[in-house]
Amino acid sequence: MTNGDKLWQCFVGVLALILIVSSPNLAAQESAAAKSSQAPAGAGQEFEGTVKVGVGKYFYLPSAKGFDIVVQGSIEGQDASFLAGKEVRVKGEILEGEPSVLVANSIEVKEGAVYRNVFTRTESVTLEDHLDLKERAEFPVLTIKGYDRNKDWEGKDKAKIFGKLEKTEAAGSESYKIVVYDEKGKELGKILVDQAADFARYYIKKLRLFDRFWFYIKIKDTVDWKTRRQTRELFHADLLFAGLY
Repeated sequence: MTNGDKLWQCFVGVLALILIVSSPNLAAQESAAAKSSQAPAGAGQEFEGTVKVGVGKYFYLPSAKGFDIVVQGSIEGQDASFLAGKEVRVKGEILEGEPSVLVANSIEVKEGAVYRNVFTRTESVTLEDHLDLKERAEFPVLTIKGYDRNKDWEGKDKAKIFGKLEKTEAAGSESYKIVVYDEKGKELGKILVDQAADFARYYIKKLRLFDRFWFYIKIKDTVDWKTRRQTRELFHADLLFAGLY
């Protein structure tokens, strides 16, 4: 591992620790202590501010510390990306059993000096792709020792692995590869992401200062040997979540 790699790993580790310890909007979501400090499920909550990230049914509002906000339904025919960059007022309630999820009951967008309602919830909440801390704990760590070691991943259904995100944008859409390394920092190969859940894409955008994550994946087909040997592309996977731990 080069000195540059060592410095980078040190920087990432220190910065991640600082964010986790000092940032309520990250730490509150991932600690049991946050549960006791939040209002009970069903209690009314109201927040105002500018939306930083919106993906699928999820959006991030810095003033709503400790919460991922969920929109069940469309916002004037669009998803939560419609809200990115807009100043909003959100009224909602904490989802039963998910203390870090705030369900939006109504959303107003500020236009000039007044707020205009753009969303009122009329549906029951469903979280098809949400992975909470307890569910993520069920993902075993995947260790890959070489591109030719397909036995390292074959026969496994799901796993988490640390790596670097490689993103490609084309025709208005994003595609991802996960670059994985050995213990010395040498690149071993790449995992091809067939599909990325909205919840994963939301967190990738939310943690925009980072490009290295723990990736929670569903393991799929192995790349054929000839292609794998030439490209170091290892196997296909669906990306379910990406986080700092």
